Amino acid sequence: MHETVYRVMGLLCAVVARVPIGTNLGLVCLLWVLVSGRLLTTRGAVIPGLSALGLPPPVVRRAWAALGQGSWTSAALLADWQVVVAREGRWQAHTYEGYRPVAVDVTGFWRPRLADCPTVHYDGVAGKARPAIPVGIVARVGSVGSQRLGLPLALVRADPAEPSPAAHNRALVREAVAVAGADDAVVVDGGFGVRLLQEAGATAFVARVAKNFTARRAQPPAYPGRGRPATRGELVRPLARTYRGRALPATPPDRVTTWQEGEAVLRADQWDALVLPDAAPGSPPFQVVALQHPRHPEPLLLASPLAVSPRALRDLYADRWPVEQLPLAAKQMLGAGRQFVSAPETCQRLPELALLAGSILTYVAATQPAVPTGFWDRRPQPTPGRLRRVLAQARFPMDFPFPARIRKKAAVSDHLPKGSWGPRRRRQAGPMPAPTPGPSQAVSPAA
Repeated sequence: MHETVYRVMGLLCAVVARVPIGTNLGLVCLLWVLVSGRLLTTRGAVIPGLSALGLPPPVVRRAWAALGQGSWTSAALLADWQVVVAREGRWQAHTYEGYRPVAVDVTGFWRPRLADCPTVHYDGVAGKARPAIPVGIVARVGSVGSQRLGLPLALVRADPAEPSPAAHNRALVREAVAVAGADDAVVVDGGFGVRLLQEAGATAFVARVAKNFTARRAQPPAYPGRGRPATRGELVRPLARTYRGRALPATPPDRVTTWQEGEAVLRADQWDALVLPDAAPGSPPFQVVALQHPRHPEPLLLASPLAVSPRALRDLYADRWPVEQLPLAAKQMLGAGRQFVSAPETCQRLPELALLAGSILTYVAATQPAVPTGFWDRRPQPTPGRLRRVLAQARFPMDFPFPARIRKKAAVSDHLPKGSWGPRRRRQAGPMPAPTPGPSQAVSPAA
């Protein structure tokens, strides 16, 4: 057996080791279906993917039951996965002037034909929101060698009682603030905003803001000597724009910083001690930085309360992109973008398990020697796609020495109905009791 297969199986067993006995074996089978790309050949069908591994029908049924009814949570699996990665010591978190980036993003698993799907996610191709299972991702960004990787810290579901995207974003930001450490900086894209981060209690963040973003000085201007004293600071407009045919000039920056990277000279315009336009007195201030690069036609506008250099802010925001690798590996590389499950809990668990499998596959690919696809692949790269092709050619390793705790649960079940007859209720034996006549159906003795 290929040594890569042993390594992947060892990591899968380490992740599910604390799951109850029986369920952990079913999760190993499910994770192997995902990392080996069986959902690509079965077009998203889980049970045919389990059968394609060569598993007996009872094992397939137990693994299917572990997916929707097993006693496990994605939070516990992610915690064990973080312990496994930290134990190996190959992944190192990035640090910029004392802060580690924690990227936040939302991905959607499209379910256009799922009946009564309560949640939606915006589709940029369609230009509108479509029925989907949105999953919020919180990942700490680091690298293995020269390859950047995001280590997932939390996967946040949308609340069925309040399934709107805005409510999901609020819950995601609150979770990101809860799991972030003292030296972590939450990094978000333009869909979240400074207001949402401040309402969630974030004190260290880097947020991209819109081109028409405006703020106010935290302190009102000095009293000019007559008239009513100002209660709010002056309006600050970092970028010039046009509104209804009228040109609105940009506010001169407080500081200008330049540095050189290769042949390009970057410029950063900074505005310090700002608050939101309608912020209450005493609101926490932040700074706004407009980064201009010769290759980019428009500047990058970032807001952050961190007392770091503009270059560090740019590096922190640039490290948000590895969080996009997790849904890419899960949906495109492993085939989990198409799913055929309908139970409410299973609809949530399968995307979470797919994202975990994508993280495992990406990490193993980065820590293993690159395997060429064929003789034409002369300079292979350590990508999850190449590793998936290797695993797709291997059958499920039945002879793998599983830990003692990962086994079939020794429970007596011979007396229970199997297959499709299991969940059905049987009619009681014997004749049906005669219905008791009601008051209107009672027969008088004279009759």
